[in-house]
Amino acid sequence: MANLVRRDTGLRESASTGLAVHGSAVNDELDLALVDAVRVAPRAPWSKLAGPLGVDPATLSRRWARLASSGDAWVTCYLSVDRLGSGLTALVEVDCVAGRVMDVAARLSAQPWVASVEIVSGGTDLVLTVAALGPAELGRCVLRHIATVPGVRATRTSLVERTLREGSRWRDGALDPEQRRALAATAGDRGGAHRAATPPADWRTDLALAQALGADGRMPLAELAHRTGLPATSLRRRLSRLRSDGRLVLRCDVSPRLNGHPLGTMLWLDVPAAELPSVVPTLAELPQLRMCAVTLGSANLVAYVVTHHPSEQRRFEQELTARFPGVRLLSRQLVFGTVKLVGHLLDAEGRAAGYVPIALADQLCEGRLRPDVPPVE
Repeated sequence: MANLVRRDTGLRESASTGLAVHGSAVNDELDLALVDAVRVAPRAPWSKLAGPLGVDPATLSRRWARLASSGDAWVTCYLSVDRLGSGLTALVEVDCVAGRVMDVAARLSAQPWVASVEIVSGGTDLVLTVAALGPAELGRCVLRHIATVPGVRATRTSLVERTLREGSRWRDGALDPEQRRALAATAGDRGGAHRAATPPADWRTDLALAQALGADGRMPLAELAHRTGLPATSLRRRLSRLRSDGRLVLRCDVSPRLNGHPLGTMLWLDVPAAELPSVVPTLAELPQLRMCAVTLGSANLVAYVVTHHPSEQRRFEQELTARFPGVRLLSRQLVFGTVKLVGHLLDAEGRAAGYVPIALADQLCEGRLRPDVPPVE
C-alpha cells in the first residue's frame, strides 16, 4: 500500500532571503506552507508559526490577510457529531431536472442544515452534507425541504455512522517533517480520541460558539467573547476543552487557485463486514483522502479522494482493489465544483464569498428556513 502515499513536495529555504522556495514559485510555495501551517495550528499567533516557516510574523500576517480578503484561504469551524453525543450527519445525493442543477444547488446552499454542496458526475447531480438532530428530523428535512425544491427529481440518503478522516486533517504536503513537528507542538489542544456525551443545554452553547467561529476561525478572543456573550476567560478554557476532546473542529480550506485545481472524486465502496476492521485503518491514513466515513446506505464506506491527474486517480483505485480484493466500487463521482463548503458559499472560481452558520435540522426547522435564493442565470 506504500505506493498510494503521495510524497511531500519538500520546501527548500533560500539562504539569502529566508523564504521557503520551490524553483521560482516563491509566492505560491510560501502561501501553501502558510496554509498548511494554519491547518496544523489554526488559531496559533503568527509569532508561533514564524519560526518553523522561517518567515517573520509580519510577513505571515500580511500574506494571510491577502489570502483571506481575496477568499483564497479561510478557517472555519464546526461541531463533530461523532464526539458531540447529539446529532447526526448524512450524505444526500440529489438528482435534478435537466438545466436546473445550479438553481437547486443555490437554493439548498442557503439552508443552515446543508453544510456542503458538491456538483458531481456519475448518476447523480449533487451531493449534500446535511446535519440533523436525529433520524426523524433528518427524514423531515429530506422529504419536506430537499425533495420538494423545484427542479429536484429524486434523492438518496446515506447516514454517516462514523467519520474516519475529516477534511480538517487534509494537508498539501508543503511542509517537511521537522516543520510539521514544530508546528504540532504549538497546537497542543487538538484532537481528542474519545466521544463526549454533552447535556443538550451545553451543546447548544457549543453550537453558538462554533457558528461564531465558523465565519472566521482565527477570530480574536475579544471579538469572539463580544459575539457570544461569554466571558473571555471562561471562553478560552471552553475552547481548549472543546478542541482537546475533539468536539470542536477548526478547518482551513483554500480555493483551487492556490492548490493547483486538484481532481476530487467520491468513491462509494462496499466492504465485506468482516474486512472493515482491516480496511478502515489503512484507508483512513492515506494522504490522498480528504474525507472517509463509514456509512449506512447502499455503500458502507465513502471516500473523497484528491489527486492531480486522472491517471493518478486510476492508479489509486487499482492499488486499493489489489490490496483489498473484497472491496467493490459501487459508484465513482467526479466533483465538478463546490457551491458550499462547510458553511462557506463559494463563487464560480471556488473562492469563499459568504457564510451561512451551520445548524442542525430539528423539529422547528420549517420555521427557520432561509428565503429562497433567486435562480441562477
